[in-house]
Amino acid sequence: MNNPSTADTQPKRVYDPSEFQPVEIEELPRPRRGCACGCLTVLAIILLVLGGYFLFPARTNILLLGVDRAPDGTALGRTDTNILVSIIPLKPTVNMLSVPRDLWVTIPGVGENRINTAHFFAEANQEGSGPEAALETVRTNFGISVKYYARVQFDSFVELVDAMGGLKIEIDSSTAGYGPGQYTLTGEQALAFARSRSSSDDFFRMEHGQLVLKAAFKQMLNPATWPRLPAVAGVILKSVDTNLPVYLWPRLGLAALRAGPDGIDNRTINRDMVTSWTTALGANVLLPNWDAINPVLLEMFGE
Repeated sequence: MNNPSTADTQPKRVYDPSEFQPVEIEELPRPRRGCACGCLTVLAIILLVLGGYFLFPARTNILLLGVDRAPDGTALGRTDTNILVSIIPLKPTVNMLSVPRDLWVTIPGVGENRINTAHFFAEANQEGSGPEAALETVRTNFGISVKYYARVQFDSFVELVDAMGGLKIEIDSSTAGYGPGQYTLTGEQALAFARSRSSSDDFFRMEHGQLVLKAAFKQMLNPATWPRLPAVAGVILKSVDTNLPVYLWPRLGLAALRAGPDGIDNRTINRDMVTSWTTALGANVLLPNWDAINPVLLEMFGE
């Protein structure tokens, strides 16, 4: 028989519960619930700010200037293209009014002359002052609040169309040497079409210019042309001179996209709004009929 071990023969100790002090257990912090309400509030504020930015109903007026060919390295030329643009993002409204280059107006600091010479005279006196002189001439004669401009020289227009891979246009009736149909024009051909007066007068020329602008806009909305966007953007940034603040570009761009080419109200100061006149020096110009022009200005640019 085995002898019991010492451990087995030791009396077992009985513990009294009163000998132990209760241990206070610190409650661990409970995990917070998701910040759904706070995140939604922030998101709502962001959406309100973006909505206010893109849809705020303020009108923005811009003067588009197309400068005739000038000596290299200068902008010393006449603005043979003068288009007033008005954009209201909320609706959206996009209006374009072409002004005849031969319109006889008062040019501040110069006197009476063709509207397309305002830019030329200012540039001849001080480089870089042409756009502001053109803006001031429009404000003085048309009574429109316009402080922004975008200026492009015709040589740059050729480069821009070529960067687009040509310009696709559709012509409804014979004009500028083209019959009815669809055409893809090179930069030089597009410029010649926009400026052509071979079979028409300056009023048709203005319509050609607007047709070219709308065709270019429509073409760049086609996803098939999007791979060319970097090249087009590079030409625009290099060749277009503007004082339009960068923070307005997305706002106005979205408004134009929402309107689309078919939503643009494009008009010209037409024959019924002017009177042909010959100056003492034998120049053929157009006298404005303000009684006919002012209602159009109020409709397209009124506050």
